[in-house]
Amino acid sequence: MQTMMRQQMVETLEDMLLQDKRMVIILADISDELFHTQRQEVRERLFNLGIMEQTMISVGAGFALEGFIPVMHSFVPFLVERPFEQIKDDFCYQQLSGKFISTGASYDYSVEGMTHQGPGDVHILHGLPNMQIVVPGTPAEFDALFRESYGNGANTYYRLSLSKNPFETPAQFGKLTVVRRGTQATVIAVGPMLAPTLAAVEDMDVTMLYCTTVAPFDGETLREAGQSSNIIVVEPYYEGVLARDICAAMQHTPIRLESIGVPYRILERYGTPQDHDAAIGLTPQGIRARIARFLQV
Repeated sequence: MQTMMRQQMVETLEDMLLQDKRMVIILADISDELFHTQRQEVRERLFNLGIMEQTMISVGAGFALEGFIPVMHSFVPFLVERPFEQIKDDFCYQQLSGKFISTGASYDYSVEGMTHQGPGDVHILHGLPNMQIVVPGTPAEFDALFRESYGNGANTYYRLSLSKNPFETPAQFGKLTVVRRGTQATVIAVGPMLAPTLAAVEDMDVTMLYCTTVAPFDGETLREAGQSSNIIVVEPYYEGVLARDICAAMQHTPIRLESIGVPYRILERYGTPQDHDAAIGLTPQGIRARIARFLQV
């Protein structure tokens, strides 16, 4: 059985919890049952506060004030949207450090409707100064990226998803990975969008960059690797999040920019995550069609 990102989160946190006495884990019911095997050993540093997400964030801030590194976890809308004010005021405004791990990205829990969907999480958190955002494409990438950024003293959001790339790609926190080089366009795929994007541009002469750290964005690699003024971003959340950073990175070079992702509209129909991918064009065929129209090829 292949490891899912959520299960990898548990394995990573359980391992680090035993090694680092600064870590505390704070839950709001979600995933509580997954930690039972370690609960007896680390009871004093693992807390389930029930369905009180705002309290979860504020309690985490209290731990941060005492020198701990709090890790808070829930579904996307309950970790990001419901307690957004607490993240802004208790962590960002106080310049504290916390680690926020979500599950259920975009429409992973599609049949639950908009209450359990979260395509706007990265868009919202990207508006907070100094908020780091990590979007791994595989469970192993989460493990590596979390360990690399855990003790860096910053607020960091880790976006876990059901979808994942069926292969591993070298990923370093804060860096774009150059997958291949071409001349017609530069295509940036974020997290689990790498596999469908590679399939979409298989026979195209494009530079392919892989992004697992949305913020801070690696503009240096974009400038170095890109050989075209055409830039295309394929994102697994509301499209357009990286447009600001790309324009800032390329401010001295005229560019054409296309953002492909979840469209800004209410997803009213029900179905599987794959059904939604097909409906909004986040399949290899849909991505290829958008890129071809943009490049007029």
